[in-house]
Amino acid sequence: MTADTSAQTQDTAQIKRLGATYAMLAFVLWGFNPAFFKFLDHIPADEILAYRIFWSVAFVAVLVTVGRRWQSVMRVFRAPKQVLWLFLTTVLLSGNWFIYIWAVNSDQVLETSLGYYINPLLSVVIGMVMLRERLSPLQTVAVVLAGVAVLILTVGFGRLPWISLWLAGTFGIYGYVRKVIKVESLDGLFVETLLMVPFAIGYLVWLGDTAVYQPGIDRDLFFMVLTGVITALPLLWFAAAARRLQLSTVGLFQYIAPSMQFLLAVFAYGEAFTRTHMVTFGLIWLALVLYSRDSFKPARDIKTAGRID
Repeated sequence: MTADTSAQTQDTAQIKRLGATYAMLAFVLWGFNPAFFKFLDHIPADEILAYRIFWSVAFVAVLVTVGRRWQSVMRVFRAPKQVLWLFLTTVLLSGNWFIYIWAVNSDQVLETSLGYYINPLLSVVIGMVMLRERLSPLQTVAVVLAGVAVLILTVGFGRLPWISLWLAGTFGIYGYVRKVIKVESLDGLFVETLLMVPFAIGYLVWLGDTAVYQPGIDRDLFFMVLTGVITALPLLWFAAAARRLQLSTVGLFQYIAPSMQFLLAVFAYGEAFTRTHMVTFGLIWLALVLYSRDSFKPARDIKTAGRID
C-alpha cells in the first residue's frame, strides 16, 4: 500500500467516522421526541406544527449567522433548480412532522416506532433503485420480511398501517433527495424551513382567537421554542451523515430512534402491544438483524484486508 493510498484510506475512514457520529447524535435525539411532544399534547398538532416551523427557522437563522453562511444561503436562492428540490423536501418534512406530532399526541407512538423501523429497509430499496446501490441476498430477504410484516399488521387490524408507511415513505424520500442535491446541510435546512414559514404564519393568523394555544410567557412557550432546537439539530446531523455515508449505511443507525420510541410506547405510555404487534415487530427485528449482519460484513473484510497490507 503506497503512502498516497494509505492517506486516502485514512481520510475516507475519518469522513465515515464523522458521518457515523452525526448519525448517532441525530437518531438518539429523535428517539426522545415522543417524550418531548407529550408535554404539548393538549395543543392540536396543526398549531404545534406551525410554531415548530417558526421557531425552527429562527434557530437555524442564528446558526447561519454564527457560521457566517449568509452568502452561501443566497447562492442557493440563486439556483432555481436547487430551490425547487428543496421545496420538495419542505413538503416532505412538513407532512412528516404533522403526522408524527398527531400520532404521538393521539397515543399511537407504537405505530410511529414501526414506521421508523421500516424506514431503514425502505432506504435500502431507494438506494438500490435510485442510486444503484447493490443489494446482497440477505438484504433482499430483509426487505421481503419487512413487506410480510406490514401485510400481517394490515390483515390483523383490518387496515393499512398508514401512519407507519407515511412516516417511513416521506423520510426515506427526504433522505434520498438531501443526499443527491449539492446543498450544504445548514444552508439547505434554512431554505427548507424558510419556505414553510409563510404557510405557518398565514395559518396562525387565520386561526386567530380560535387557536387553542395563545402565546404567553409560560411553560408552553418554553416547549414551543425548544421545538426549533430539537427539530433543527437532528436534521442538520442527519443531512451531514447522509452526505458522508452510503444511504444503506445511514439505515443501520436509523433503528436507534424507533427502539427508544418502542420502549417509551410500551413501558412509559402503556400502549397495547398485541400478538399481531409481536409478530410484526418480530419480523421487522429479524429483518434488521439480517440486514445489519450483512452490512457490517464488508466493513470487517476491508479492515482485515488493511491489516494484511
